[in-house]
Amino acid sequence: MPVDACVVCYECSACGARLSPRAGDCCVFCSYGDVPCPPVQAQGKCCAGR
Repeated sequence: MPVDACVVCYECSACGARLSPRAGDCCVFCSYGDVPCPPVQAQGKCCAGR
């Protein structure tokens, strides 16, 4: 997981499925991960709005 950027699209290398963030989330890590992405953890907001 990148520590300084959000990932807004992820393609699984095994099955080819494409994941996008759910409505209201900034990235796939915030939508599908156990914890929010590092920028949200550090700043309380996502870096996608830079």
